[in-house]
Amino acid sequence: MIPWLESDSPFPDVSTALTEVDGAAGLLAAGGDLSPERLLMAYRHGIFPWFSEGQPILWWSTDPRMVLMTKAFKISPSLRKTLKRIAHSRRTQGDWEVRFDSAFEAVMRACAAPRNGEAGTWISEDIIAGYVSLHKRGYAHSSEVWLNGQLVGGAYGVSIGRMFYGESMFTRVSDASKVALAYLVEFLKHHGVEMIDCQQQTSHLASLGAAPISRSEFVSLLRHAIDAPQIQDWKPVDPC
Repeated sequence: MIPWLESDSPFPDVSTALTEVDGAAGLLAAGGDLSPERLLMAYRHGIFPWFSEGQPILWWSTDPRMVLMTKAFKISPSLRKTLKRIAHSRRTQGDWEVRFDSAFEAVMRACAAPRNGEAGTWISEDIIAGYVSLHKRGYAHSSEVWLNGQLVGGAYGVSIGRMFYGESMFTRVSDASKVALAYLVEFLKHHGVEMIDCQQQTSHLASLGAAPISRSEFVSLLRHAIDAPQIQDWKPVDPC
C-alpha cells in the first residue's frame, strides 16, 4: 500500500499518505536511509521518520499537522516564576544555566531513555546517529537546562531556514523541559521563526499553545519558511 524507497528514490507526494480509512494515517513510505541528505529532503517536504526498533524506516506526513506558532506559546504563571528565577541565576552565575548545543547527543539519549515504566522510545541508535550527523552540519540543535553542572532537561529538533521541527523533550526536575522549550521559542521568535512543527496531536502540546492545521496549510507555510537563510548564532535568549 505504500512505496518502498531505495537509496536514491525520491519521496512520493505527501498527498498520497495513508488516511484514517486506510489505517496508519499519515504513513507515506518505507525504506531509504537516515543520511543527512535524506533527512533534509524529508523535512523540506514536511515528512518525518518515526518507527520502532526492528521495523523498517517509516516516513510520515500527518494530516492534520500539530504546530506551535511561536507567538501562541503559553507560559503559565508557575512557569513564568521559574523562568524569572533561572534568568536571575544566569545573570548572577548561580546554580541554573541554559545552553544551546553543548550536549546535543546527551539530550537525544535522555529523550530516548525509558519513561514511566515504558520499555523505551522510538529514538534508536540509528536515529541518534542520523540526527547527530545533522547537528554536525548545523541543522539540528538542542536547548539544554543545567542545574549545578548536571543536565536536567532539554529539547532538540531540526532547523531549516526559518522553520523549526521539534522532535522530543525530556525532564529530570519539575518544568525543566518546559524551560528548555521556552528559551527555544524565545530564540526562534527573536530570529523571525513563526512556526514549530510538533508533528502529532497531544493534550500536552495543546496546553502549551500548539494547535492542528491542515497538511496543505502546513506545507504552504513550510515552503516559504525554508527558503530563508539559515540561523547561525545559536545562543539562549531569556524569555522573561
